[in-house]
This record gives sequence, C-alpha cells and structure tokens, in this order.
Amino acid sequence: MSDVPISEHALLSDCRSAALVTNGGSVDWLCLPRFDSPPILSRLLDHSAGHFLIAPAAAGWTSTWRYLPHSLVLETTWSGPDGELVVTDAMALGRRERGHQVGHGSPGVLLRQAHCTRGSVPTRVEYVPRPEFGLIHPRFDRSDRAVVTYGGSHVLTLSTDLDLDLQNDAATALVTLTSGEKLAFALEQSSAWEPKPAPWRERKIRRRLTSTEKSWRSWSKLHQHYDGPLRDLVNRSGIVLRGLTFAPSGAMVAAATTSIPEGVGTGRTWDYRFTWVRDASMTMQGLFIAACPDEAKSFFSFLARSAATQLDRGLDLQIMFGIGGERDLTEREVPQLTGWRDSSPVRAGNGAWSQRQLDVYGSLLDAAYVLREQLGDMDEHTRMFLVASVDAAASRWHEDDQGIWEIRGPARPFLHSKLMCWVALDRGLSMVEQLRCEDRTADWTATREQIRHAIQSQGWSDEAGAFSQSFGSTDLDASVLLMAVVGFLPADDPRLLSTIDAVERALRDESGLLYRYRGDDGIDAPEGTFLLCTFWLAEALARTDQVDRARTVLVRAARCATGLGLLAEQVADDGQLLGNFPQAFSHLGLVNAAQALADAQRRAAGAGLAV
Repeated sequence: MSDVPISEHALLSDCRSAALVTNGGSVDWLCLPRFDSPPILSRLLDHSAGHFLIAPAAAGWTSTWRYLPHSLVLETTWSGPDGELVVTDAMALGRRERGHQVGHGSPGVLLRQAHCTRGSVPTRVEYVPRPEFGLIHPRFDRSDRAVVTYGGSHVLTLSTDLDLDLQNDAATALVTLTSGEKLAFALEQSSAWEPKPAPWRERKIRRRLTSTEKSWRSWSKLHQHYDGPLRDLVNRSGIVLRGLTFAPSGAMVAAATTSIPEGVGTGRTWDYRFTWVRDASMTMQGLFIAACPDEAKSFFSFLARSAATQLDRGLDLQIMFGIGGERDLTEREVPQLTGWRDSSPVRAGNGAWSQRQLDVYGSLLDAAYVLREQLGDMDEHTRMFLVASVDAAASRWHEDDQGIWEIRGPARPFLHSKLMCWVALDRGLSMVEQLRCEDRTADWTATREQIRHAIQSQGWSDEAGAFSQSFGSTDLDASVLLMAVVGFLPADDPRLLSTIDAVERALRDESGLLYRYRGDDGIDAPEGTFLLCTFWLAEALARTDQVDRARTVLVRAARCATGLGLLAEQVADDGQLLGNFPQAFSHLGLVNAAQALADAQRRAAGAGLAV
C-alpha cells in the first residue's frame, strides 16, 4: 500500500506528460509519453509498482523544497550537520523552447540532478521501473553511460555516469558525494523495435535543466499579469494549469493522476487524465491569455476536430475526450494495484465518457464568448461546431441528464444543466455576427426566455428558500452558485442572495469548506468537501459585492493549498487532501475567485467604501 499524504507530492510536467515527486525524494508517478499513458512508475498506487529515489541514505536529514520562480522545476534541499544536498527535478522541455511554444517540442525525458553543496552526504539511489501499472518487471542491461530495461512494448533508458548495482529488477547505488560533486540522470522511453536513444551526458542534462527553467519563465512572462489578492498562489495556479495542458492538441487533463480516492475506502476512484469539455472550457478563461490567440484557437479547433459530426448526426456532444481527441474511454479496473491507502479499485479509462451532461454547451459557448477577440475570424469547422452547440442546447435543454457531478444514477432535471443551456443561447446571441448566423436570432431569443422562465418557476424552492439542485427538489447543490457568475440574475436579486446564504448554511462543514451536495448520488459512500465549490462561494460573494465575506471564504479555501501551491480536489474531515492531484478545476476556482474579489474591491473603492 502507498500512504504518502497527497500534500507531500510535487508536480512535474513537460506539457505532454507528468510526474509526481514526494518530499522524500522519490518519483512515485510517471507516465510517458502522454498524461494518459500507462505509468512506468506508480508507487503512488501500490508500494511495489515502481519508483525512482534520490535522497540521503541515513536518517536525521531535514528537507525543504520549492519550485524555482515561475516554473515547474523542483528544487529539494536536504540539510544535516555534515553537509547539504540539492536535488533538482524537471520534465525536459524542448531545446530553447520559449513562450507560446512551451511543450510543443518536449522530448519526453525526466531529468534529475543531485548536487552536494556543502560537506559530504551519503546518498541513496533506487531505480525500480514497473511499466504498465506495475504489471511488468523488466530485465536490466548495462550500456555505455546508461542502464537499459526491456519488457513489454517499450524500452526504458536511464542515462547516468553512476555505476548502479543491477539486482534482478532494480538498480541501486550508495555513494557519498562531497562538496561540488554532482550526479545526473535522464530517463526516457522508446519503442522496443526502434534503435536505442543515445545516452544523455551530464553536461547535456545540466544545460537542459537550465533551459527548461528559462522556458517556463518565458511562458510566465507572457501570460501572468494578475495583480490582486493571493497573487503568488494565482500565478502558481496559472503555471499548473499550463502544466496540465497537452501542448500538441491544446487539450487539458482534469488532473495528472488516476484513482486517488475521494474518500479512503469508498470506491470513489476515477481516472482524470482526460479532457472534459466543461472543465477545459472554463479553464481557458482562467489562463490570462489575452495576448495568446494561438492557444485559444488551438483549444477550440481540438474540440471541433474531436467532436467532428456528432452534433450533425443528432448525437449529444461527448462530455470528454482523450487528449489526442480519442472518443472511446472505456473504463476498466487494474487488479494488480491495491490503490492509495488500499483504496481500490484502481481504474484506467472513465465510464462517464458516455454520459449525457447538457451543461457542456454553456461552458463551451461561455469560453468562446470570453475569448471571442482571440478567436477572431475562426475557421469554418470551429464556427459550425459552435453554432451546432447552441442549436443543441436550444433543442435539448428541457431533457434530463446526469449533471455536472456525473451522478451514476437516474437522469434528473438538474438546474445547473438548464442554467448552462441558457448561457449557451445567451452567449450565442452575443456572437451572432461573428458566428455568421443572424438567421437564428429570433429562435434563440425565444428559447432563451423559455429557459429563464422554467428556471425561475420550477427551480425555486420556497421550502429551501433557494434555487434547488433540480426542478421540483428541495435539495441544495453548490453548482447553483454559478447563477451569480454567469449573469442570469442581477447581483442584488433577493432570490440570488438568499440562495447563496442557503447553500453556505446547508453545505458547509465545521471548517467552513463546502460539500458539492448532500444526498444520494448512486454511490453509498461519503466524500470530502469540494474545494472548487468553496471557491465558487467566494466568487459568488464577490460578484454580489459582499467583499468581506468573499475574502474570508477565499482565504479559508486557499489555506488548503500545499506548501508548493498545489490544490487537490477534496479535503477530508481531518484536513487531509483527497482526490486526483493536482486538480485543474480547483486551481481554476482559485484564479476566478481571486479575480472576482479584486474586481469587487475596485468597485468598492470606486464607491468610496472601505475594503
């Protein structure tokens, strides 16, 4: 079993794949060449499923870690009375890759460097690859300046000048480094039928680490202009969101991992290494990409290509795709892994791909509207795709679905889904000239008003004193807070203000964080509070000019970030982080809530109010 707390992991990314490193110096998760590839190191999900450790060999050393400024290059410093060891980790970006091109030329290589900066440090190296979710125990061979492993369809090459001891299916070493001495490693994967890649020399590893840091800084310089509350955490979130983007297609994964549970032993273990249309659409708005038209166009072109003729054939828009545009994401269990803290099953694929979720149309059109200047004169396929999405919302808004939370039970008339169909029509009407579909104006306007009337008449619960989770229900749901965000009602509407208060009272835990909902969702097991929902509360309060309350809620949720500024999906009663990590939606929620608070503070200052 693996039981390292989620908070004690750091993300590495090359905008194609990802690794997680523990604060104990072990790479416990690594997928190559893509985020959704079977991992070659997965001790995160089972103690015997592969890792790559570099750390002091004896006890008594203390460690601190940080990301180098404006990057995803990790630096861990081990200190003790006899010396100091600095380990630098990164997923290599392309050579001299800068700005918007970050990730497009990534070679698919994990880089690690250990540098003794003072005294002497006995250092332990353990390289234990276990490809295909730990199923393969490869054969080790020694090569010039490298250790090569064979097994399955791929070959792994670990470049290093260190003389590793090869024992069965592991490579280890115990070496004492003295001041100024370094060890360098480069791990890459290649197909078994291709020639072995040339080993990376130590000088090349060192140079590429420096270049990768510069690449990340160049991206940050172009993208990060936020100046407001929690600035450092907002900027870190922007880098994380970019790190969760698959650069070749523009798709964004919901998280870097699979099967970290939403509650220990609950069975709530899902694979998040895919792109959800809703999540990615909303995240595009949080990336501060005002100067980056290429990224917006790339994302919408990806969706248009992936969906292709679905809407034309009368099908629902698929809610999620593989990061290369794949549609079939059939879910399967991985029986050889016990799961994080024995929380099985471990899953690959996600059965939600075939669900109906009508809110995707609104998320998609809202993002297109926000990014309309970047999209400019869009290509014909993208234009037709967006028009078809509005038409789909107009024709299907009254139907039931599984909703934003992917309820694994009977379909329901979820209010959030109706609300986002209204958003699709509202934003489509605001873009009719750009979409070149003026002939639809009358029909779209009439349908938009039908949805508005239905939400106000059927979505309001006198008993709850709030807009409810679904038509005719008294249950509350945090997703209804988005009514304050999308402009459905004026900020001073009494029903909106009452809904915000009711949701906070009903869904808040003792620490002040919000659950998504309370009630049956088809799985008889509890889960933690949902960070995104708490950020939604902060944003709703800010947008209704409740500045002090918004600030309190935002700071409370932000305290759940790790020391490296990473956010998980959920938080347990004892404060432990839960769910796949790091979670894009949580980082997006932080960004949007902080921006909303900054805007509310400016409005208050302009009105002469104390902030």
